[in-house]
Amino acid sequence: MAEPARKLVAVETPLYREAPNNIEAEQALLGAILVNNEAFYRVSDFLKPIHFHEPLHRKIYEVAADFVRMGKTANPVTIKTFLPADDKVGDLTVAHYLARLAAEAVTVINAEDYGRAIYDLATRRALIAIGEDVVNISYDAPADITPQNLIEDAERRLYEIAEQGRYDGGFESFTDSVKTAIDMANAAFMREGHLSGVACGIRDLDSRMGGLQPSDLIIVAGRPGMGKTSLATNMAFNIAAAYEPAPQADGSFKAKNGGVVGFFSLEMSSEQLATRILSEQTEISSSKIRRGEITEADFEKLVACSQMMHKIPLYIDQTGGISIAQLSARARRLKRQRGLDVIVIDYIQLMTGSSKRANENRVQEITEITTGLKALAKELNTPIIALSQLSRQVESREDKRPQLSDLRESGSIEQDADVVMFVFREEYYIKNREPKPGTEDHLKWERDMDEARGKAEVIVAKQRHGPTGTVQLGFQAEYTRFFDLAEDSHLPERFE
Repeated sequence: MAEPARKLVAVETPLYREAPNNIEAEQALLGAILVNNEAFYRVSDFLKPIHFHEPLHRKIYEVAADFVRMGKTANPVTIKTFLPADDKVGDLTVAHYLARLAAEAVTVINAEDYGRAIYDLATRRALIAIGEDVVNISYDAPADITPQNLIEDAERRLYEIAEQGRYDGGFESFTDSVKTAIDMANAAFMREGHLSGVACGIRDLDSRMGGLQPSDLIIVAGRPGMGKTSLATNMAFNIAAAYEPAPQADGSFKAKNGGVVGFFSLEMSSEQLATRILSEQTEISSSKIRRGEITEADFEKLVACSQMMHKIPLYIDQTGGISIAQLSARARRLKRQRGLDVIVIDYIQLMTGSSKRANENRVQEITEITTGLKALAKELNTPIIALSQLSRQVESREDKRPQLSDLRESGSIEQDADVVMFVFREEYYIKNREPKPGTEDHLKWERDMDEARGKAEVIVAKQRHGPTGTVQLGFQAEYTRFFDLAEDSHLPERFE
């Protein structure tokens, strides 16, 4: 027997739905704080004024928090003069409302539960706001916003909610900033090597920069053949190999030493990058590895090294021509899923802009990329090492050492960068000017070559929070490896 046709019933959706909130929970928590200021410390690490739905409650919480932090007593009598006297809550004045909150207060024991409820509802309201924006823009999208732009913007805002419990920026008090600075100084004092940032594993660079600082954009520039990619891979491997996770109170992990590295390789494939790192670690020439010209002992070294490398948190993205928006979205995703302490990009000129205007003008495009990278470094609180090419004008000078003006599309790169480092190897230029053998010039050339062989300079041309100057390093071209030169005090005594 056939089933009767189903009748579709229209479900009426209310025309107006109030955003999720719990005024009673807000009142109960504020009452607990006003009766016993210890309740504030149970919620202060995660609950901010913006999380309250009722504007008056935000103001009460903010004023009470200021009192408690200053060591003063926050109660209905002391804080009422700091609140708008003319405001009314129904028939009650603000002073009477504060007294009512205190009279109906819950115990301090329940304070954290109420705080969590308020925080969760604020997060839901933030999600609703993002959802409404996505729906409204999707229905009536401007011509210059593609679906990909919308996805990337929504992903960015969702990431910010997940990380911080809020999606708006805003001011923070100078007190909070000072506390952060003191915490950083304390961490540097306690950490091995006394570095405030992430150690890149090259002693002299670390001592000059204090490590790679959070939220810094670090530009590593050089002409082709100078070894800028080698320096970047050396630093990336050193950081990832030194990674030591430290568990946090919320169950997450933070890097005690080293860090998780995300490497965006726009020029080389991940296999080529891995070959370079294998060569550097095993001291087997990368050209021999590629051609298979290795002994059984070499192969065993490669296998042992590869097994060790399986454990290190170094993640490679080999997408060519990646846009700044795509790179930002992938970096956020990696930070959420695996953690992220350092980003390396090889190199800026191979990236593309996201906006139409930027694509019409190369200088504007580079400006958008560098501005975006600096914003990403601040957002993720992560140092970004970005490689950059230099213009050919270096080659026309007698002294080939690079200067800030040699950066291609230099205005924005130099302006947005916190640190600019140039990689320079005199050996590269001397090698290319070899005169005819047997002549006086050739003897002088050999002396110059012996002096420059295996040496490199990293010129710190700009640094916002430290000295500039030149760091002398050793370079083994065969293994694409930079290393620290021995200090004079550690050399054996020399007798004339």
